[in-house]
Amino acid sequence: MADTNSNSLQDRLDTITANTRRLVQPERLAISEQATADLFSTGIEDRLLPAGATAPDFTLPDALGKPVRSSDLLALGPLVINFFRGRWDPYCVTELEAWRDLYPELRRLGALFIAVSPQTIRQNDFAVQQHGLPFPMLADEGAVLAGAFGIAYSLPEDARRYYRSILVNIPFNNSGAGYERATEASWRLPLPATIVLRQDNTIAFSEAHADPRVRPEPSEVLTTLASL
Repeated sequence: MADTNSNSLQDRLDTITANTRRLVQPERLAISEQATADLFSTGIEDRLLPAGATAPDFTLPDALGKPVRSSDLLALGPLVINFFRGRWDPYCVTELEAWRDLYPELRRLGALFIAVSPQTIRQNDFAVQQHGLPFPMLADEGAVLAGAFGIAYSLPEDARRYYRSILVNIPFNNSGAGYERATEASWRLPLPATIVLRQDNTIAFSEAHADPRVRPEPSEVLTTLASL
């Protein structure tokens, strides 16, 4: 198994955080950090379906619009599900690139990997092409599947204004509509989360964070897969 300790995912994410703090005005960062603290205080992390629970079945379109069924994937092997917020989030992109690089090792363990977000099929296709992702990118419109796993939420007004101020158009990313025609569903996001399903659709590993700057280490997930 690959040794990720020398260049852990969290180390790379911490570099993004340090760069952001140099580039973004403190008053804007304060809004984002308060939104993170408020989200954490809701207890949403504790709502994630835990190890041992049965996962919901799902069918979602991939980056070409083709339906992908969880039952079909689980017939082939254990399944890693990565919930990410969108291609606009550098933390999510960095995590997906880490999994891209580890994908051959994951396949050697007999597992499959999918990435799921509320962004549109078109945005998923952009992400696949831009970052050379070898695994399916599935569109979870309105974060419905994320809600079934317990980790969907709507961005509060302060956070919406913050993202608009830094030119991140979340409604367009999620629905193709601009701010003026944005629906409430287009403001829904998942907590970044990683879940491992056994072939009987029970959860072997699950971890989610209200702070998008924190993610589970892929090495933990690979260790879980090796034990199945």
